[in-house]
Amino acid sequence: MACDKRDHSTTCPLIQVQKVSKVYSNSERTPVLALDAITLDVYPGELVSVIGPSGCGKTTLLALIAGLIKCTQGDICVNKQPVRCPGPDRTLIFQEHNLFPWKTVIENVEFGLKARGMKREQRLSLARRYIDLVQLGGFEDKLPHQLSGGMRQRVAIARALVLQPICILMDEPFGALDAQLRSALQEELLRILAEEKLAIVFVTHDVEEALYLSDRIVILSKRPGQVRKIVEPRLPKPRTVYTKLSAEFQDLKSLVFAQFQEDLTPASPAAVGEPRSHRLPFAGGVSIQAKFPE
Repeated sequence: MACDKRDHSTTCPLIQVQKVSKVYSNSERTPVLALDAITLDVYPGELVSVIGPSGCGKTTLLALIAGLIKCTQGDICVNKQPVRCPGPDRTLIFQEHNLFPWKTVIENVEFGLKARGMKREQRLSLARRYIDLVQLGGFEDKLPHQLSGGMRQRVAIARALVLQPICILMDEPFGALDAQLRSALQEELLRILAEEKLAIVFVTHDVEEALYLSDRIVILSKRPGQVRKIVEPRLPKPRTVYTKLSAEFQDLKSLVFAQFQEDLTPASPAAVGEPRSHRLPFAGGVSIQAKFPE
């Protein structure tokens, strides 16, 4: 395992996150600093996983890149363009597939294209292409309840890909699946990434999943989330299910666990439930008073 030292001198990052902080606040609550001075680049054809303790801001980071919420400080660019709102160059895939239950597979996949006003023949052709890409050819006319959990998640992936984004943001997309389905979809995702050359930011709680899928792993500290370490698993490609059985993989797994073991250590019983109050510095000299429950 090594620090992020990859040679990207001939390419530009598709996603640039520069010293981004996010504070959640309203008139009734003490401001909460969710992310603090996050910096990260993601390159074409690269899958970067984000791991860390629960509540450290992983999903907040995805929402910021997606343009669903705004940074308190810092800047995010996608394809050199500042992120101000959601855009067609980014798509977000959640743990829940969120398919329309009354629409067939092909109707779900083509929905975004129809909303864009694309002609029927063109959008059906594209929809079929991506349905075939996720290996669901022959299931175009099935409704979601007629599919397995893994198949429904494949439809969600096809629905995201058909919009032809340059980056995909995935929030624990396989977390609700059993181990066998999860493993199959992990292999599927690596195959799709090799064909489509996207930039993928993948949030997970599973260290093994992160190691198997990732070109780089961003380890966040407990809240407020900061980049504790960026590591690069140098595992041979293409990766298969047998990669996970290798001694090198198991050694890497132990090393990554060690990076945030301190954050996983439970608080003492006396401290549980008692908020900690801190004056938190921001880049640029700004600070806030914030409380963080354990």
